Amino acid sequence: MSDAVSFRPMTEADLDAVLKIEYAAFSHPWTRGIFLDGLGKYQIWLMFEGQQQVGHGVVQIILDEAHLLNITVKPENQGRGLGLTLLEHLMSIAYKAQARECFLEVRDSNRAAFRLYERYGFNEIGRRRDYYPAVGGREDAVVMACTLVD
Repeated sequence: MSDAVSFRPMTEADLDAVLKIEYAAFSHPWTRGIFLDGLGKYQIWLMFEGQQQVGHGVVQIILDEAHLLNITVKPENQGRGLGLTLLEHLMSIAYKAQARECFLEVRDSNRAAFRLYERYGFNEIGRRRDYYPAVGGREDAVVMACTLVD
């Protein structure tokens, strides 16, 4: 990472840029409607490297639990540690909001994301059969959890 990484909350004006990254990164991306609905319900953060938006993440906080709903890094910026930087930021936001545990689902086939979450401290706690749409059918989700600490 050559330029400083910074974060700011997403606004509706950011939606087109967010969707561009989302659609480049995933075969089954979140839709405009999902992001619009989430603006009033979730913590949605944009990540920048210098002036360039390189990712976004979404975390839902309910009482003392957080649920990581989306973490996305622009495909051409992947493999440089930005995913971990974004994850650390989102977990810090959750912790400051009094969450003490975080849950997530990750596609069974997304081994890079699974390794990222494991490296942070998430552990597999279960599976959801046929949870995600996939090319040619459905795909299982691996359910993971992590205790948030100082």
